[in-house]
Amino acid sequence: MKNEIDVHTHTKAEFSQPLPNAGPEILDAAWLRQLCLDAGADDVGFVELERPALATERLYIEQAFPRTRTLISIVLRMNRDDVRSPARSIANNEFHHQTDATNEISRRVVAALERKGIRALNPPAGFPMEADRWMTERMWVVSHKPVAVAAGMGRMGIHRNVIHPKFGNFILLGTILLAAEVSEYAKELDFNPCLTCKLCVAACPVGAIGADGHFNFSACYTHNYHEFMGGFANWVETVADSRNGKDYRHRIKESETVSTWQSLAFGPNYKAAYCMAVCPAGEDVISFYQKSKKDFVIEVMKPLQEKVEPLYVIRGSDAEAHAKQRYPHKTLRHVSNSLRPRNLKTLLAGMPLSFQRGAAGDLDATYHFTFTGSESATVTIVIRAGVIAVTEGFHGEPNIRVTADTATWLGFLAKEKTLLWALLTRRIKLRGNPKWLMAFGKCFPS
Repeated sequence: MKNEIDVHTHTKAEFSQPLPNAGPEILDAAWLRQLCLDAGADDVGFVELERPALATERLYIEQAFPRTRTLISIVLRMNRDDVRSPARSIANNEFHHQTDATNEISRRVVAALERKGIRALNPPAGFPMEADRWMTERMWVVSHKPVAVAAGMGRMGIHRNVIHPKFGNFILLGTILLAAEVSEYAKELDFNPCLTCKLCVAACPVGAIGADGHFNFSACYTHNYHEFMGGFANWVETVADSRNGKDYRHRIKESETVSTWQSLAFGPNYKAAYCMAVCPAGEDVISFYQKSKKDFVIEVMKPLQEKVEPLYVIRGSDAEAHAKQRYPHKTLRHVSNSLRPRNLKTLLAGMPLSFQRGAAGDLDATYHFTFTGSESATVTIVIRAGVIAVTEGFHGEPNIRVTADTATWLGFLAKEKTLLWALLTRRIKLRGNPKWLMAFGKCFPS
């Protein structure tokens, strides 16, 4: 059976040891740690739910499991050379296999605790997620990365991956919600294993990671996750819009059709994850890099950079500009922006994620938005020096004032309504020079 080698080689005796004298209300940390390691985890950390660093997670966690008092962070290491391989089938097989193993290990821990009368819950390490929440609120039950950092399992690197002090970023994470306290909680690492070598900056084919630490969420999401939620929606809409088979083949290459089928049959393919592949941090990882940085670059990074492959980008985006300049031998495939917010909350929260600082150029402008209708708000958006700031209420003197029916504005962003129609019907009204709205739109190519 799947994962049998990974997680079913442990005997029942390993899970039958009696509870320590501390009782079920406060579990002995050493006992609980050994239980997780016996289940197949490579490392584990415990953090109390009340930890200030997890304040933004608490509401979601308590919605999923109101009895939660402790979070168990599970770490499972991956095979490094698999992740480094330019052959995506090899790298993706490792991701999928270890994600399944992480879920199974967490499940085994929860099952062992349940048999001892201790309640616990194990949300998925990745997918499946709460798909009915798509573009209305977040889909995932718990964010594994901040939990892992709080539990001392590593620190976030410049590439936005958790770097374990020993295993580097070649890890997958799981989280268990535990209805009990633990005798000892972990502290965050007092150092960051990230070397700031910026190999991840050089390796990313769509420029998602800036040398100054800036992260372009839209670039990463659009390319690396192309065969996940948004890219799949693009593919379905392309099928629907095609007049016939010939027209479809003109829009979608046969290799892309096969790749989509493969993702549906075996699991979505990550298109890059090169930032993880080239990361040399971690005690078990760093020796190759330290021995010869030149050999490391030639053997690990160059094959990824030289790989001839399609890059999925939004027309007019920073990713497109980066790919044209740095990777002319890779084929650009233009796709539409599938991040289509369906309520005002996700619209405002998502603006910094979709904002393209390169496309913004030297724009220096203040916008006052008044949203009306079933969802209403007043919002100030300032774009200056390649940075966007979104705040509630009106602040400063605007270059333009925009009053919009919220449903109409969301429909316009989803390309379901035209701006001209919205202006003619007065569902969107402007006070100021329209050039400022045009400049605003260039910051959010779709």
